[in-house]
Amino acid sequence: MSYKYIPHTTADIKAMLDAVGVNAVDDLYSDVPREIIFDKEYDIPSEMSEAEVRRFVGGLAAKNVPMAIFAGAGAYNHYSPSVVNAIIQRGEFLTAYTPYQAEISQGTLQYIFEFQSMMSELTGMACCNASMYDGATAAAEAMMMCTAAAKKRNKVLVSATMPQHVLRVMRTYAFFHGVELVEVPAVDGATDLKAVIEAVKADDVAGVMVAQPNSYGIIEDYTGVADEIHAHKGLFAMYCDPSALAVLKTPGECGADIACGDGQALGMPLNFGGPYVGFLGSTKELVRKLPGRIVGATHDVDGKRAYVLTLQAREQHIRREKANSNICSNQSLMALYATIYMSLMGAEGLKKVNELCYAKAHYLAKALEATGCFTLAYDKPFLKEFVMKTTLPVATLQQALYDNGIFGAIETASGEVMFCATENNTDEEINKLIEVIKSLL
Repeated sequence: MSYKYIPHTTADIKAMLDAVGVNAVDDLYSDVPREIIFDKEYDIPSEMSEAEVRRFVGGLAAKNVPMAIFAGAGAYNHYSPSVVNAIIQRGEFLTAYTPYQAEISQGTLQYIFEFQSMMSELTGMACCNASMYDGATAAAEAMMMCTAAAKKRNKVLVSATMPQHVLRVMRTYAFFHGVELVEVPAVDGATDLKAVIEAVKADDVAGVMVAQPNSYGIIEDYTGVADEIHAHKGLFAMYCDPSALAVLKTPGECGADIACGDGQALGMPLNFGGPYVGFLGSTKELVRKLPGRIVGATHDVDGKRAYVLTLQAREQHIRREKANSNICSNQSLMALYATIYMSLMGAEGLKKVNELCYAKAHYLAKALEATGCFTLAYDKPFLKEFVMKTTLPVATLQQALYDNGIFGAIETASGEVMFCATENNTDEEINKLIEVIKSLL
């Protein structure tokens, strides 16, 4: 065999070359300019023994600096039981393949079904899908669901209090899909709901999207907003922290038509930004507009419980130009992670997580205020993250914290700083953060 990792024999390759009328594989690239073809040795280290590989990788890992995390902004440092990693590596679960063949995909189909069921319960939506990449793309898909359902309307209102990384992705999707994305300004850290209600009166808005909690960590009150939007034939969508939904009013209770967000807060490690998993749910009326897939439960010929792909828009594969979305890959390993986490934590466990987050975040906020150089930027309810005004130079503050093994004080666009505290933050870490700040005074 010519190549170590290619299964074709020399005879196989010759047969294929003869079929296309060339003498050698290099002839297939004869039209590529020689000056841009790489013809040197690759800079790849020589082979190593297992022991050498362990030492080498261990050396790389040692370069990571363990930090006390007081940053949020869409990625949260929550505790995850160690059993989660053990379970996701079981053979019936650990696969990257999309479960097209139900008879050999029961493990995958089952946990997708459980994930959908749990997310439906958390969000208060009639149904939730699987296989969203992350929260930002789930929000973009929710935006496109609004215009697809409205048919002749292409305007979507989005609150400026949405997480900034989510807004950037939504703008990109909107540009290439012909959606008119209009940002609603914030007033004192919250969505200007008066502006929303006034805008929908024009009867040209397909949907409105808001965040809960918002990018400042504020818990907004959306009472009555859905009724105003529905009165003018628009859809109401909410981008949510799924962990916080264990204690907050659900999108369903707020009258939302669509709920979306990032599942990272359900115990997933920060991992320098991924992999995460998005979620997207809707009312029953919008189920055929959901991208991805929906798994259902049934019984086989022997009466045993079985799982099948119940709904998946065929346009995603057959008539792609008419599809609401072309997402069809499978992001379900992280959906499995979230499912196991939720199963282990249960309703009471998730409630306790939020109680701890609330207590630690409010303790930290008061301790920061007591230093005399911090004040809360907004006098509004928050759960685990909050924004503060500070008299300290932000760069100096961040460097001092970093030098002492603390990652936090994320700067906002307006020059304030954001902190986040979760159940993983100890009292010792919080007190150390305060002492570092006091050393700068």
